[in-house]
Amino acid sequence: MALFSRRPKPPSDEPAEVPVDADTTVDGLQGDVSAAVAAAEADAAPAEPVPHVPISMSTYGKPARPAAPPAASGPPLPKVPAEGPARTEARKGMPDNTLALQSLANLSEQPENAEILNVMRQSLQGTLYLRILGDARAQLNNGEPLRLAISTLGDKRFLLAYTGASGIQAGVGVDPDTQTSVLGQPAQTVLKNTLDAGYDGLILDHAGPGRRIVLTTALITRSLEQADPEFTIKNLLADTRTDATARYVVEALGKVPIHIAAGTRGDGTLGIAEARGGDGTRYLQVFSHPLEVLALGRDDRPAPITPAQLGTALAGDPGLTGVLVDAAGPWIRLDRAQLAPIIALAEPTVPQG
Repeated sequence: MALFSRRPKPPSDEPAEVPVDADTTVDGLQGDVSAAVAAAEADAAPAEPVPHVPISMSTYGKPARPAAPPAASGPPLPKVPAEGPARTEARKGMPDNTLALQSLANLSEQPENAEILNVMRQSLQGTLYLRILGDARAQLNNGEPLRLAISTLGDKRFLLAYTGASGIQAGVGVDPDTQTSVLGQPAQTVLKNTLDAGYDGLILDHAGPGRRIVLTTALITRSLEQADPEFTIKNLLADTRTDATARYVVEALGKVPIHIAAGTRGDGTLGIAEARGGDGTRYLQVFSHPLEVLALGRDDRPAPITPAQLGTALAGDPGLTGVLVDAAGPWIRLDRAQLAPIIALAEPTVPQG
């Protein structure tokens, strides 16, 4: 199949090669992590307009929804309201993965490891879209495997995924085969399928808008291994906030893997990161994934904590106002009253002497 850039080229039967830099170590995550996948010629000149190509939005995929609900001194408290990310749709009915899209837009020309990790963490929630070449309905009716758009580089194969309709439109704009179906799936499903199908990685928005990047299997594997399988907290924080959001996050804190940020104080002792307000409030920083700690760019390291341990920490320090979840954003603050179910899990203290 033909692959595409934002600049029209003569049709070719050969897949377009995507440069990949391998064997990079990323802040404690060992893997072959690429820099941005952007041809120098494409970055050297403004992108040319992409002709409009109709995209059929079928019932083969639905936007991801949140899972059904059933002291080292840190930075100051965030001042912006915790209302969740803005909701955008380049095409009606196809919500953008706004967080992943923004993380791509913020990449520098030669991304640092921290930037790549930021794209990875913001790709662990919401919806990602896959392009299917031809008529997906006919392929399914005929019992054929779906013809997913991929990129080939030598003996490596990369699945192409998109943050929304704009990325898909750019990807199909110069394809001689313009019949395209779209499959929208939860991000975790796309990432898991990338590994299960034996691809060497996943390329996000390979033709724009913004920069493109490769998430390799090594990085995806490590990220999924350390994650809540349902990405419960991340999906809750990425979704539109309601009066029930805080309660659902508290419920999740009692069930899913969580982490704190541990660092060394100036006196050499170990401390746990807090966020402090000018009014004396203190919030223990809690994270839904180790990448959330690394994204802060501090010297802190992620450390797992059980719900009972979190409850014990809150019960044992009445001066803590509450917790700040995922400080790198999107974030939420929870006070002690909201955290009562977690505090109730506190481990009983053993009398001394």
